[in-house]
Amino acid sequence: MATVEELATMNEASERDPFNNNSYGTLVDAPYKFVDLPILDVNRFNESIIRSYEDGCAPKELPADLDVARSLVPAGTATLRDFSYIAPEIPEYLPQNCTGCMDCVTLCPDTAILGKVLAEPDLEQKLQTIDDEQDRSMFEGQWSRTRKYYDGPKKKGKEGGRFAILIDPSKCKGCAECVTVCDDEALTMIPKSEQTMESIRKSHRFFKNFGPSDDQYINDNLLIDMMLKEQTHIYVGGAGSCAGCGEGTALRMLCSATGAKYGDQWGIVAATGCNTVYTSTYPYNPYLVPWTNSLFENAPADAMGVRLRWNQMGWTDKPLWCIGGDGAMFDIGFQSLSRMLASGMNIKVFVLDTQVYSNTGGQASTSTYMGQNTKMSVHGKRFDGKQERRKEIAQIAMMHPRTFVAQTTCAHTNHFYKAVLAALEFDGPALICCYTTCQPEHGVADNMATDQARLAVDTRAFPLIIYDPRKGDTIREHLSLQGNPAMKDEWWTNPKTEETVDFIDFCRSEGRFAKHFDQDGNPSETLIRAREDRLQNWRQLQELAGLR
Repeated sequence: MATVEELATMNEASERDPFNNNSYGTLVDAPYKFVDLPILDVNRFNESIIRSYEDGCAPKELPADLDVARSLVPAGTATLRDFSYIAPEIPEYLPQNCTGCMDCVTLCPDTAILGKVLAEPDLEQKLQTIDDEQDRSMFEGQWSRTRKYYDGPKKKGKEGGRFAILIDPSKCKGCAECVTVCDDEALTMIPKSEQTMESIRKSHRFFKNFGPSDDQYINDNLLIDMMLKEQTHIYVGGAGSCAGCGEGTALRMLCSATGAKYGDQWGIVAATGCNTVYTSTYPYNPYLVPWTNSLFENAPADAMGVRLRWNQMGWTDKPLWCIGGDGAMFDIGFQSLSRMLASGMNIKVFVLDTQVYSNTGGQASTSTYMGQNTKMSVHGKRFDGKQERRKEIAQIAMMHPRTFVAQTTCAHTNHFYKAVLAALEFDGPALICCYTTCQPEHGVADNMATDQARLAVDTRAFPLIIYDPRKGDTIREHLSLQGNPAMKDEWWTNPKTEETVDFIDFCRSEGRFAKHFDQDGNPSETLIRAREDRLQNWRQLQELAGLR
């Protein structure tokens, strides 16, 4: 965990530049926006405000001040937030089983698992800086010799790289997502104890003090290696999202991909929703880039204003992401989104698609699947949940003039990163719709976000799409369904079980569809219609892509 002094140093830069990691809570130029107003004092904020919230005295003792009135939160203050008390278990790293695949680091929703690779001689030298022999031996045992980073370079006559994964105990919420996604059984959940937590805290401190990964071991062609670079950790963790939140992983990966290409020289306009609640729980902000929270219905319009002002200032190359949930983009903000896409402006939209208004307790949206049990479409005696068909934002966006479109999930890591990087390279509007599991509303275990996202693709509930207008003159040339299993078939057949997998199999795995199955496991008529809806949607995509 960074100290107050370290965080203050991290925020030091030119006083009037909103791209200096000293977030002003605005994306327009500070001299015009805040003329005659004092600059936010980051040191005072960290020492006074954050300390007061940690002590529990803030509501009674802190006076109202100008910073609160301006809704300002410095960048990265969530680094100081501690979640180590909320879960009874924490992951333990088993280095002898690790292959360096980076899945756990990539898919952790809270930046609670960090990866690092160092040349073996450099590691040995740094280990000597640990005075206590027992601590030195404990920490040295956490650095593995993987085939990827150690054996490979050795065969080329280079120094082998030692790889380590460390748990940040202050950010881990104990969701066990990392354990679930690790096919190598290099992570396991263990009970917390004073001795265990002391050891983990020491290891994390040593890990941070050893500096960044050695760039010679990072393969830029392997997108999974992206999070080995510290400059990609734009989302520092400490957000108040639910344990295992599917949205948290999506935002982390989005920030990493953008950070790998542009550092911290970009910004965010966010629509009101879960994503703005857990990332701006005062006084904690997990972003290291300037961002602003607009209303539920007009984030794209807000982004258009920011984009125009940036262009006036000569900041045409700085990316701008407009982020919102399916409620904001599919529903109340749909007209604003359509206008933004039609404008041709260089704005990138990222939709966190949970199929419900998670922020208001699981209300139905037009993204909601037929048959889903939600507020405003409750499964009762007369109606079996929502009866409307789901709106397809990707197909609608594709019909706008020269717009890049993608549907992706965090479970399909390469597809996700390629979609984001292609959207950033595209010289016009882009929309990425990402499937994001909402554990409480979907009735899914905390550790299952990645598995559910993968199952959504396998069962045609949420097909992968990339639509790139630069690829030719026809829809068929623009649209790619690569990444979906059995692209030319209607349903995918699991080769292990030789059973066809369809939308009803997806519904069996989630609580939101539980009432559709009788005591023998037979699906309701509504669910059979929902399966047909998903098949029709898949057939339409096949036709557009020239596969039918």
